[in-house]
Amino acid sequence: MDNKKNIDIIILSYAQNDELKAVTVDCIRSLIKSDDPEEIKFNIIVIESQKQLKPFQYEGTTTIYPDTEFGYNRYMNIGIEMTSSPFICLCNNDLIFHAQWATNMLKAFELYDLPSGSPACSIHHPTVGFKLDGRIYYGYRTRHEIAGWCLFFKRDILRLTGKLDENFRFWAADDDYATILRILNLRHALVTSSIVDHVKSKTLENQTEERQEELTFGQVFYYEKKWNYRLGARWVPVTLV
Repeated sequence: MDNKKNIDIIILSYAQNDELKAVTVDCIRSLIKSDDPEEIKFNIIVIESQKQLKPFQYEGTTTIYPDTEFGYNRYMNIGIEMTSSPFICLCNNDLIFHAQWATNMLKAFELYDLPSGSPACSIHHPTVGFKLDGRIYYGYRTRHEIAGWCLFFKRDILRLTGKLDENFRFWAADDDYATILRILNLRHALVTSSIVDHVKSKTLENQTEERQEELTFGQVFYYEKKWNYRLGARWVPVTLV
């Protein structure tokens, strides 16, 4: 009888040059060797935006090249729809997975009956007040309890949350996820026994200023428009002169 735990790992990549491709390769290599393959099976989907690489396949993955325009949540939804495991992990490509990160996430999910969680980053989280002491920390603050670069959750919660909102193309996608969890009273925790480091990528820096603006502050504007009224805050559209 196969008692392996299956986890669908969805990684977004934009390998515009050799340096950025190496970031994705390092991420995948660290993931594959992070846990015992006899205990945990990673079903790795890489969604690659650099179409010129096609039909290249990253080792140990299914690599796809969507024809649709990039959107962070849009591409994550594609990966979610391709997979069927009970656990899903949505990942940036600029991550390094530490040993037994997934084993420890699954232990925390079982012990605390968590529907959603994030592993801790040993680079970032100590700088915002978290000790990597094995405890879990409940909350919905982005870049704190919610690490948008690595979201781990039970597939079942999608029955309540629905698909990811594809209007979010990059920034604020994690804010939207956090708000939905909070409104639905679905608990989320930072799991400090599970370590996945977020190494700053140059992917965004390689975009034009206009593209960076569209993917960042333009997304915050949409988030405020979507949620401020629903949450009781007044939203007034800005008139650009």
